[in-house]
Amino acid sequence: MPNVVASIALLIWPLVTLALFSRLSPGRALLASLLAGYLLLPPLPAEFDPPLLPSLNKDTIPSLSVLFTALALGRVRLSELVPRHPLIRIALVAFLLSPLMTVLSNDDALRYGPRQLPALRLAEVPGLVILQALLVAPFLLARVFLREARDHRLLLWAMVLGALAYTLPILIEIRLSPQINIWVYGYFQHSFSQMVRGDGFRPIVFLYHGLWVAIFVAMAVLAATGLARQARGREAVGLWAVTAGLGVVLVLCKSLAALLYTLVLVPVLALTPRRVQLFGAAAMAALALGYPLLKGAELVPQDAILAWAESVDPDRAQSMGFRFDNEDVLLERAWERPVFGWGIWGRNQIYDPQSGRELTVTDGRWLVVIGTFGWVGFLAEFSLLAFPVLLLWSRSGRAPPAPVSVTLAVILGMNLVDLLPNATLTPLTFLGAGAVLGLTEMRGARLERSRQSGGPAMDTAPIRTVL
Repeated sequence: MPNVVASIALLIWPLVTLALFSRLSPGRALLASLLAGYLLLPPLPAEFDPPLLPSLNKDTIPSLSVLFTALALGRVRLSELVPRHPLIRIALVAFLLSPLMTVLSNDDALRYGPRQLPALRLAEVPGLVILQALLVAPFLLARVFLREARDHRLLLWAMVLGALAYTLPILIEIRLSPQINIWVYGYFQHSFSQMVRGDGFRPIVFLYHGLWVAIFVAMAVLAATGLARQARGREAVGLWAVTAGLGVVLVLCKSLAALLYTLVLVPVLALTPRRVQLFGAAAMAALALGYPLLKGAELVPQDAILAWAESVDPDRAQSMGFRFDNEDVLLERAWERPVFGWGIWGRNQIYDPQSGRELTVTDGRWLVVIGTFGWVGFLAEFSLLAFPVLLLWSRSGRAPPAPVSVTLAVILGMNLVDLLPNATLTPLTFLGAGAVLGLTEMRGARLERSRQSGGPAMDTAPIRTVL
């Protein structure tokens, strides 16, 4: 059970956020509150659970705090949070309101032997809509406060510094086993057996799972690579050293997927021109958006992937095969109510009809969303995350954005791909998507002004393609 320190940490975070917004620029305050909250606050089951409202926890409290503080202090007006692009607006409305349709289409209770899953009630709609609003708040605020290249550089540096600050706790848990959350907050937040890998441990620190730690370190490695390529002199040497050091930490995190992403994308960021990098980011975003269709059409080469995984690590291949099997049966379940899904309370899972025992495990975020809110919910959420990258690529033309912005798009693309096997959706995911969208809108507005004035549409300076 969480101790009093966990409760105090959650309770004081709005005050921390207020202090940050009082002392820092809005972009820095937004980034500091969300990133520090993500890395330091106690994970579930530490929460406050008010009736008919969403859980107040390490995800929702920082989001609520930054949204309320920014509005209350006049740092942003509510009207400024509305995206300009019509497709993004449609996705935002669908994201916020799809829970209403899900509730209306799931007014039947489900029974599996002794287990009964309740019908959804209209009283649950406000809580679900508020939860969706808190999830998307970092996206909307980052679109306003983190839209320029200098803001993207700040975001990359924040990832690097956050990972460096996490390095010592990570190394402690690799050596001693995951214990830090127990020492500080009085409980272990997941299954300890899942943190054991071979003859060692996966670090978890204050996050939900070791996979979350690994993907965050992978983001930081890519961020350091992008910064190092643009640096000069001692700064470049230091950043390449940081990249190598964080790469070693990533290996020690024992996550094959995060390591593979990094091994592929570090050379891309270090050696290729920005157009290639941006195309890769767009391809990853498109894959995340189209994966359910590929899966349903049986176009995912599962056998080949499993055969390769078997050659690398039989245990990982077994885990991957289990995930694929669950995806198949849960996707069939989702097709029974494809438009708005099955709703909450585990109604999207498969149960034994006699014993009521739960037979499936949902890993990927895409599968969670499709099962819960249907195709409408999936397309809304993943469009908000993927469209900014696709729009940035499609509108880049002959003048790609600044290198730091392209690096951010690549990091976001990697995170989107990881949402297929895992549920590593974090405030950083929405922050990155909002920052990329803000840049895209700003570039579009400048292009329109240039066309109206008859001047050059965009800076067309040569692109440096070598180190």
